[in-house]
Amino acid sequence: MSVQPSRAMILAAGFGVRMRPLTDHKPKPLVAVAGKPLLDHVLDRLAEAGVAEAVVNVHYLPDQIIDHVAARSRPRVIISDERDAVLGTGGAVVKALPLLGDQPFYHLNADTLWIDGVQPNLARLAEAFDPARMDILLLMAPTANSIGYAGKGDFAMAADGSLRKRKETEVTPFVYAGVAIMQPAIFKDAPQGEFSLTTMFDRAAEQHRLFGLRLDGVWMHVGTPDAVAAAERAYLASVA
Repeated sequence: MSVQPSRAMILAAGFGVRMRPLTDHKPKPLVAVAGKPLLDHVLDRLAEAGVAEAVVNVHYLPDQIIDHVAARSRPRVIISDERDAVLGTGGAVVKALPLLGDQPFYHLNADTLWIDGVQPNLARLAEAFDPARMDILLLMAPTANSIGYAGKGDFAMAADGSLRKRKETEVTPFVYAGVAIMQPAIFKDAPQGEFSLTTMFDRAAEQHRLFGLRLDGVWMHVGTPDAVAAAERAYLASVA
């Protein structure tokens, strides 16, 4: 049974430290790639996927993001204001839960950027998400052809899509692409205050309810000023 999420959460509260000096006076989600802010790339994808409402959390230079999305109607943007507290990637979701409803929702990092293959990856995720078997479904990018990523991967993925965390000494072929579908119910007994989403990933993995879907296309990790140029080249080549 597949689901079609009508709501999404976008993490846009970070300081963008590795992106300096571009983020000295501008929040990272508003850094432009190929003439469009990262946040708009993500919001446009959600609009194409039929998402009606997107919750965007803000902390660093929040007013710039609030002003930027104010006129947007597809999807309609609801702000989760975290300027008074640092909540981490997990605490941010807990705070936003009342806005997200009780159905599975898309969850995206504001700085994730990808080029779709034949079928849009958000549609593929929705098609693959099975609430009976899964609490979290992560979009997984093959490290080999990702742009701007030089790490050792995050997870090993079995043939059925179930994920196992990378051991310290291991190199795995997949990295989390910053796009997921999650069931809100898993946050019912989540930690209070600041915590990382990886806590929830680990819990789901222990219960064999963490799955992955291989990204079709190319993922770009826009983490540094240099990575902006690399992502731009790839993006412009894809639409040429």
